[in-house]
Amino acid sequence: MIVWINGAFGAGKTTTARELIDLIPNSTLFDPELIGAGLTQLLPAKRLAEVGDFQDLPIWRRLVVDTAAAMLAELGGVLVVPMTLLRQDYRDEIFGGLASRRIAVRHVLLAPAETILRERIADREVPPDLPDGEIRVRQWSYDHIEPYHAALAGWLTADAHPVDTSALTPYEAAVRIAGAVSGGTVPVCDIVQTPEPTSETVAAGVLLFDEQERVLLVDPTYKAGWEFPGGVVESGEAPARAGIREVAEETGIQLVDVPSLLVVDWEPPVPPAYGGLRLLYDGGRLDSEEARRMLLPGPELRAWRFVTEEEAAGLLPPVRYERLRWALRARERGAALYLEAGVPTG
Repeated sequence: MIVWINGAFGAGKTTTARELIDLIPNSTLFDPELIGAGLTQLLPAKRLAEVGDFQDLPIWRRLVVDTAAAMLAELGGVLVVPMTLLRQDYRDEIFGGLASRRIAVRHVLLAPAETILRERIADREVPPDLPDGEIRVRQWSYDHIEPYHAALAGWLTADAHPVDTSALTPYEAAVRIAGAVSGGTVPVCDIVQTPEPTSETVAAGVLLFDEQERVLLVDPTYKAGWEFPGGVVESGEAPARAGIREVAEETGIQLVDVPSLLVVDWEPPVPPAYGGLRLLYDGGRLDSEEARRMLLPGPELRAWRFVTEEEAAGLLPPVRYERLRWALRARERGAALYLEAGVPTG
């Protein structure tokens, strides 16, 4: 299990986490800041200059998941992770990756009043040997108060168990968190557990269209980026039937007819991904009433939208967009296409 302690920069997460590991038996502190610090030594300066925060590096988010899983495999017990997460897509990517490894996450939010938070930021120690320490430590915390409030007004309050630490010492906050975790007040995060593949996979996606011929894209909670409705074909399952099942699970739409095949795309393995066959089917057009009945985002989806082909180009990764582009051409021509890495062959 992981107890993830979230909160604004300067809220006292790390201090509280150090107190908490003394209260939860067989627990270990894991600070993802160390991964960020390591990446500053490992990655070229040019790559680091492209992002304003190491959380924006996909390798950081991947290493947080991999390191947490490796630590739990080595030590067992509970990991206490003090780390600010203000972007919901990053939260979904990290927690989804942990869920895929069957690691339960209990999400706690330290939420002092803003006046208290600002006082604590003002009192934060700045290492004397840190270049530009005043800006990098104190001003950084001040600058992120507004994004913290934006997250608080949106997804964060509903996702995490809040603990008002305005009048609490770090030890008192830790006692309260330990009691809430052991008493079940902090639930396991509700996120889909999609096991990570151990070999090449077959995945089936279904294209659904509205009355303006725009295609439906979905934003899954358990991985980064926009996708088509669909998922991995289970053992012994027909790919088209897998697409029908995934559409029903993700959107609530029940397809009556077996959808017709548009493209078969072989996705080459690019470590750490294994690749495999990706099939796209034509699920047909939804009328306005069917679209209105679509399920609101839940455990599987953060959002969904109908987009034009041009709009999809700005949302999908390049290979996935090419898959969509050729699927639309196949739909126009009435003949399925075989692709390799998004490029027609033959």
